[in-house]
Amino acid sequence: MLAGVRLETPRLVLRPWRMEDREPFALLNADPEVMEYFPSTLSREESNAGADRIEKHFQNHGYGLWAAELPGLAPFIGYIGLMIPWFQVPFESRSTPCVEIGWRLARRWWGQGLASEGSRAALAFGFEHLNYSEIVSFTVPDNRRSRRVMEKLGMQYSEDFEHPGLEAGHPLRRHVLYRLAQSEWVSARRSI
Repeated sequence: MLAGVRLETPRLVLRPWRMEDREPFALLNADPEVMEYFPSTLSREESNAGADRIEKHFQNHGYGLWAAELPGLAPFIGYIGLMIPWFQVPFESRSTPCVEIGWRLARRWWGQGLASEGSRAALAFGFEHLNYSEIVSFTVPDNRRSRRVMEKLGMQYSEDFEHPGLEAGHPLRRHVLYRLAQSEWVSARRSI
């Protein structure tokens, strides 16, 4: 039903994944700058396993982290989309299930507003078609680029939390949580 959903913005197409996306995805995941705020870069096998998880999320939920394409320029620049976190969230979620918005773009495409542009389309889909009451996003405190995107989207800092997927004492364990309520999204859309 929803698995074939494509979202379009003035510059981007967010679409289901294709097998040929795996090679540029592996290159993106092997880039130390792209993966600076993750525990490590990913091997080709780890990257493929990540793509498998993304595709399984689409099968199970009808939406997910869409492959981001710049028509006429680049068939795959990364992903942007919505997902249900794989771990038990250590904070109160106002939406059941808890839904996160996320993005990961190849370095070549940073600083052009593409993460914000694609994320606005994903938020619209989550709030207007899936009727989620809240969408969250999180990262490590030092990840200023992602935090700026969250703020551009109208998300508000909520709290810090310890990421349960990382062991105690890990330098990336502390995360910041941002939230956006459906009511805030609707109000912001009306004022545009």
